[in-house]
Amino acid sequence: MANVYLSLGSNMDDPVSSVREAIDRLRSEDGFAVVGIGCFYQTEPQGKTDQPWFVNTAVAVKVDCTPEEALEKVKNIERKMGRVTGKKWGPRKIDIDIIFYDDLVMNTDELTIPHPLAAERRFVLQPLVDINPGLVHPGLGVGISELLGNIPDRGQRMSKLNP
Repeated sequence: MANVYLSLGSNMDDPVSSVREAIDRLRSEDGFAVVGIGCFYQTEPQGKTDQPWFVNTAVAVKVDCTPEEALEKVKNIERKMGRVTGKKWGPRKIDIDIIFYDDLVMNTDELTIPHPLAAERRFVLQPLVDINPGLVHPGLGVGISELLGNIPDRGQRMSKLNP
């Protein structure tokens, strides 16, 4: 089974409930076994800032499928939860991104692993550190704890939730 790390986020309706529902759906997905969940964080939106704050976390999953099959499964969960494709960085009911898939480095039209922006996003790295602080970014060969410590403070606000 492959070790996969996912980033989850929501800023529509009840974001905490949406993220919890997505985790429950991952738990019940055939071929997926949730083995770790990061803390929940309320995060200021990036890119498009005139929208509600996000709730973000990360989930570690063991999967018995290919990266492409894993992507299809998480996209199906998003669709079932009402995700509508909209503006880049816009509001969303749920967003599930594959960050890492074992030590795989790949780039196709459909899927890039590691996620190309993971090393720059505090809202991705912090929940990953909560799960596995010794995790190494396979594309960079650098620990995620170190990457997190190297993110410049650009005034983006993020706070831990206790949902």
